[in-house]
Amino acid sequence: MTFVKNSKNLFKFALLCSALAFPVFTSAEVLDNIIAIVEDDVILENELQREVSTIEQRIAASKSPMPPQSILRRQVLERMIVDKLQRQLAEKAGINVSEDMLNSSASDIARRNNLSLEEFRVELSKQGIDYAAFLENLKNEIVVNELRGREIGGKIKVTDREVEHYLETQGKVSDDLVQYHLGHILISVPEGASASTIQKAQEKASELVKKLRAGQDFTQTAMSESNDGNALKGGDLGWRTLKDMPTLFVSEVSKLPQGAVSEPLRSPSGFHIIKMLELKGSLADSHSIVKTKVRHILVKTNELVDDAEASKRAWTLKERIASGDDFATLARSNSDDKGSAIKGGSLDWVEPGALVKPFEDAMSKLKIGEVSDPVQTQFGWHIIQVLERENRDNSAEFKKNQVRDAIRKRKIEEETELWLRKLRDEAFVEIYSNRI
Repeated sequence: MTFVKNSKNLFKFALLCSALAFPVFTSAEVLDNIIAIVEDDVILENELQREVSTIEQRIAASKSPMPPQSILRRQVLERMIVDKLQRQLAEKAGINVSEDMLNSSASDIARRNNLSLEEFRVELSKQGIDYAAFLENLKNEIVVNELRGREIGGKIKVTDREVEHYLETQGKVSDDLVQYHLGHILISVPEGASASTIQKAQEKASELVKKLRAGQDFTQTAMSESNDGNALKGGDLGWRTLKDMPTLFVSEVSKLPQGAVSEPLRSPSGFHIIKMLELKGSLADSHSIVKTKVRHILVKTNELVDDAEASKRAWTLKERIASGDDFATLARSNSDDKGSAIKGGSLDWVEPGALVKPFEDAMSKLKIGEVSDPVQTQFGWHIIQVLERENRDNSAEFKKNQVRDAIRKRKIEEETELWLRKLRDEAFVEIYSNRI
């Protein structure tokens, strides 16, 4: 087969050879190793084979039927072509991933798997995955996602009328498809227990419910208080449908909104506390959010106050509050958040997601009335106090947001498919079919 078929190929190949720093037609070995030309780049046989081997391992691990080698190579090659086109476009658009961003993303993945970064690297090695190759794939994924966000995500609009039409025309998903992610705490009662023993267990369960609804961490409470076999997992029962859970739980779970904690449920084994961690599979009939009334004092850094000095000032204010000084008075005279300072530091009622993550994480762990140690965010050092919490029903808005997200996701999938097809069709790609 003639390598250069026409003037366009010649132009592309000349650029390619220049980029690869070898003279045209002087390296038969390199030319024979080329599977495809993709714009100003190439895909080599060893690259394709490496990717095919990775896919074969995944298929074998999943115990799925292995497709014929010829089909697998073509499918993998096509995916590599589209991936390369996207990365080329991202490079032209100036999309880059810094080392800090890459390492942070890798750490996030490790954390989601309950591993340290070093433990995660060891686990990858056990699975035969080179860490450098993993980082390269992760980098490509971040770049492609950023590119798609620019090219597609920003153009997707979902109107209120589309949401209303969906709500009017779509029926509920069958209960068999609804999945509930449950947390569970059991306060056990021995068989044949006396009335007073049962009463004490019930009182303990009721007190725990009160604390959990006030913001006490469910996972830690389950690990320390639950008598259930899942206690060391933080009481996590995983995802279940109604038919996969005890009959005792069914009626309570079906009406429990996300984030809510049930009243103690009595069974022969004791008193059960259920928390609805997550819902998926349908539009929930009801949903509530925990709103928090909170106030804070902020100490900012500036040209005169470095981070160490700001932290020191925040700790001094915390000690004054602990000694009996009035929080609101200190906020008015010391907080650098002038908007809240005049209100004694009050941020009023806030919803989940309204504040930056370090602030919200610290706030969620505080009991009502408790004052935090200084917490650092990008704005400076905060002292936080939670004044009240309450569950508020936002079922209608939550349902609309679910529908809006579902419509947006569908539109993005449709537009992405069209965009990728257009990208592929308009690109200069030559595949050497006799080498596939």
